[in-house]
Amino acid sequence: MATYIIKTPDIGEGIAEVELVAWHVKAGDTVALDQVLADVMTDKATVEVPSPVAGIVISVGGTIGQTVAVGSELVRLEVQGAGNAKDQPPPSSRVALASGTQTVQHMPVVSNMDTVPDVARCRLEQSVRAQDVRPIASPAVRRSAWELGVNLALVTATGTAGRITHADVQAFAASQPDATRGPLPPSVAVCAQGSGREVQDVSIPVIGLRRKIAMKMQDSKRRIPHFTYVEEVDVTEIEVLRERLNVQWGNTRGRLTFLPLLVAAMVLALRNFPQMNARFDDDVGVVTRYGDVHLGIATQTDNGLMVPVLRRAQANDLWANSAEIGRVAQAARSGRATREELTGSTITITSLGALGGIVTTPVINHPEVAIVGVNRMVDRPVVLRGAVVVRKMMNLSSSFDHRVVDGLDAAKFVQAIRSYLEVPATLFVD
Repeated sequence: MATYIIKTPDIGEGIAEVELVAWHVKAGDTVALDQVLADVMTDKATVEVPSPVAGIVISVGGTIGQTVAVGSELVRLEVQGAGNAKDQPPPSSRVALASGTQTVQHMPVVSNMDTVPDVARCRLEQSVRAQDVRPIASPAVRRSAWELGVNLALVTATGTAGRITHADVQAFAASQPDATRGPLPPSVAVCAQGSGREVQDVSIPVIGLRRKIAMKMQDSKRRIPHFTYVEEVDVTEIEVLRERLNVQWGNTRGRLTFLPLLVAAMVLALRNFPQMNARFDDDVGVVTRYGDVHLGIATQTDNGLMVPVLRRAQANDLWANSAEIGRVAQAARSGRATREELTGSTITITSLGALGGIVTTPVINHPEVAIVGVNRMVDRPVVLRGAVVVRKMMNLSSSFDHRVVDGLDAAKFVQAIRSYLEVPATLFVD
């Protein structure tokens, strides 16, 4: 028997370190050739690390959320035949099988005991389990589970080293009338009886993509002096237009949402306000204005807020933009978006749909200089030509980088968008 050391891979692009976001093996596990050992994350993507050999795990290096250097020891295996390292003890920071210690797992820190109903305790226990145990499955299996509405945490794994297979997901979906629920784990079923128990506050580490998002938001607010301009828009006529277009073309070209119509209005407004379609490199003090409009579409996913990009929005018609918005947003939600699809936006749209509220103060997607926020549409009485009538109204809440965008220009830009939306015929007059 010999020792084989697997090192943290060089993912390219000059990256010197990565964040360890998931372990799929522990000390003592038997691994097969090409079996995924761990997931690591860069600023742009999550990468699975497969095993180049078969063997038994002696030790693993690093804990979830830790930053590890490229080229550092990640996993140590015992293999048959020739290894690639001298048989020396692993670093003390590693979790070794020979030491008899338990594999390091990322457990929540708890404190401050309180007495609450069992149902609340049940929810917290579920939260703890969701943080501690990440189902082991390939991206293709995760996509299949998402499409079937299956919670992987409830699926019994039959694959090697506890991996969930396509057959496992399909069998679970077939056995459950409502696959998103599945059978309650025993501890949760006990909770449902509840008469009152002690519950613990749970400290959940911010790691992986969630940490990347948090750091990006922090960096944006720290570096950019935001100001927000809110304007009310009468969207009655453009909603009438949208409904008519869907009646006529919905079956052949696809149904339109409000978003591609807003994109069309923004593209036209940006012709007169190119300073909004820009990125500010504040490290060197250079603003780059772009000819093409690469629109970021803020998208909520299970892993947090992501911003896939609609490329060259000015070159497409309503239906082409609608289809592309749907495609990149779905790619982000399913975890299949490429780094090219998640980078390079020049201005961003954000919307919470029906939950959009009255006013928001959106955070600029650094290093961009502007973001347009869509709030909820509501029917309200308004005065129109001296009469009180019911109109469909909506607020646009837009934020700007005050270092490079003047308040007057920001107001004129939003007013230009408003004018296109309120008189939708102007969208088609070049």
